[in-house]
Amino acid sequence: MANRVEIDEYLQQLLQPQAFKDYGPNGLQVEGSPEVRRIASGVTASLAFIDAAIADGADTLIVHHGLFWRGQDGRLTGWLGARVRRLMTAGVNLFAYHLPLDAHPELGNNAQLGLQLGLQADGRFGEQMLGFIGPAPAALCTFPALVQAARGVLGREPVAVSGDGRTLRRVAWCTGGAQGYFENAIAAGADAFITGEISEPQAHLARETGVAFIACGHHATERYGAPAVAAQVAAHFGVPHRFIEIDNPA
Repeated sequence: MANRVEIDEYLQQLLQPQAFKDYGPNGLQVEGSPEVRRIASGVTASLAFIDAAIADGADTLIVHHGLFWRGQDGRLTGWLGARVRRLMTAGVNLFAYHLPLDAHPELGNNAQLGLQLGLQADGRFGEQMLGFIGPAPAALCTFPALVQAARGVLGREPVAVSGDGRTLRRVAWCTGGAQGYFENAIAAGADAFITGEISEPQAHLARETGVAFIACGHHATERYGAPAVAAQVAAHFGVPHRFIEIDNPA
């Protein structure tokens, strides 16, 4: 058994949220039980995830997408009130880390997605240096091979624009809604860019610059950071942990 304060301090030290300019508060968002006996991790603090975690016996949740965001109304009514009420009634702690969880060099979403795909970064790029870039291994040096790998690992059909079909020497990636990083990836020397989402301009940029663009799903690309961090926390404090997947087509 651990306590909430110890886990809070450990996460703050591990993820260094003070180093990031983010869209919402990182860290403890809802205060529950002082004692931590079981941890659940997930991508988003949705009501379905909260209910599943409570049913599993968790008293502490670690997620990537928390409850509070910049520009939000903030009143605890409707869906937000329902989520907070469920957490507080059950005495469950909620920790949420957004950009710090993307950026961690070993446990973060980008590092873990690279591990899943067989990519290893040797550089960073973009705003707050969130994007990862590294050499394409021999098995992933063509556009079809990279798309096939993404499809197999993430279990969904990517939205993919091939560029000019060049041999891939450098691959860049940034999980989630990082389509706006595409130009930064091109400037960093990428031959292909992997992220979660695509917007209208990226298809044109891929065709005009020759750099391939692969959108694999916001949720799908961010399934790996929260459980990696939570597993390390659980191992450090000697408490059980379970990742709970709530499917999301986005």
